[in-house]
Amino acid sequence: MIVPGSTSQSLAASLAERIGKPLTPASYERFPDGEQIVSVPRFESDHAIVIAATLDDSSWVELLQLQDAVREAGATTITTVLPYMGYARQDEAFKSGQPVSARAMAQAISTGTDRVVVVNPHEQTITDFFTVPVAVADASEMLADPLPRLTEPLFLAPDSSATTLAEEIRDAYGDGTADHCEKHRNRETGAVDVTPAETSVTGRDVVLVDDIIATGSTMSKTISALNGANRIFALTIHPLLVGNALTKLKRAGVSQVVGTDTVECAVSDVTVAAAVERTL
Repeated sequence: MIVPGSTSQSLAASLAERIGKPLTPASYERFPDGEQIVSVPRFESDHAIVIAATLDDSSWVELLQLQDAVREAGATTITTVLPYMGYARQDEAFKSGQPVSARAMAQAISTGTDRVVVVNPHEQTITDFFTVPVAVADASEMLADPLPRLTEPLFLAPDSSATTLAEEIRDAYGDGTADHCEKHRNRETGAVDVTPAETSVTGRDVVLVDDIIATGSTMSKTISALNGANRIFALTIHPLLVGNALTKLKRAGVSQVVGTDTVECAVSDVTVAAAVERTL
């Protein structure tokens, strides 16, 4: 039985179709005082797969309630799939007295599930924070599927940490080279400067790759450094696209933005259902 959170209904439907399991229509409501309540009809299956991206604080509460609700509905074992795990970038305390938020959230989830699947976490080390078994679903190679025929493609990461992702997508596409820019963040102001890669982009199609696009500011700055490039594509596993991020990218000259359904939005052209299926 597959139970979707309100943020992951499309992915849940895709996974249900792939593995031949029924969907349970959960409902999501609020009491007059603003508190949330989820409801799951009783079902016969002993095992429930809860799929919920935790995009904000409300979706975190919803997920914890869903885990508890499916046990009340008859599940004896639960697998929780996190297509996108919010707070995962807070994997250490930034200042004295501040929390390791990824650890706090992982421990909270672990109390209500038997197993966790995380899709491409920003930092692999966050899996150590869970107290139940964890599997990582890798959807990186799927991002190459929507790309058109490219001219001398260059798969470019905005910094060295995303180089492996760029190489994996390059390999899945089957042609081109991979490189990365140098990104420098001012710890006091948060401002980011991007230094172009040494690889020439003149006359080439450039595919910018990052695991998360949030505000689009860093990727837009990267685009401004690609003088002489032919077409520019932006690929991301988790298309948060906060505020006017998509507008920033389009104004900067991106031909196409491609994301997956870990975050369901207008550019979620790729489903990660197959990657999740491999972990189940």
